Amino acid sequence: MGPKTTSVLAFAALVGAIVYLYYTHQLFAQERVAIALQVAGVLLMIWARITFGRRSFHAAANPTEGGLVTTGPYRYVRHPIYAAIWLIFWAGIADHLSWTTAAVGVLVVAALYVRMLSEEKLVTEKYPEYAEYARRTKRVLPGVL
Repeated sequence: MGPKTTSVLAFAALVGAIVYLYYTHQLFAQERVAIALQVAGVLLMIWARITFGRRSFHAAANPTEGGLVTTGPYRYVRHPIYAAIWLIFWAGIADHLSWTTAAVGVLVVAALYVRMLSEEKLVTEKYPEYAEYARRTKRVLPGVL
């Protein structure tokens, strides 16, 4: 299975997780700290989308034309949109913690990790300078991961 197919399957898992948490009223936080974390995640996502531009959304991993983006939040992490999604999901999950929501959270982490690896494989092929960028920039958490 190629990176694009793997990425589409991971995207389907993400959509399923969103739908499940939404319809069970466990997606959106109710406690102040968790709400603040979700708002921070949304702001990070908006900043990343504005920095990357319209070309940033695809159901499958797809390196786009226009060059490698290393400014804005991409200066600090390679995948700020995925970092934002993790933050939004986990703040809601922590606020509604159960075995089921924790399992959904693990699914989200795994799906986003699969998408990151798929995208990195394709982006490295298209933009050889990505290898150097990856050496100096963490995937989702500055200085850690």
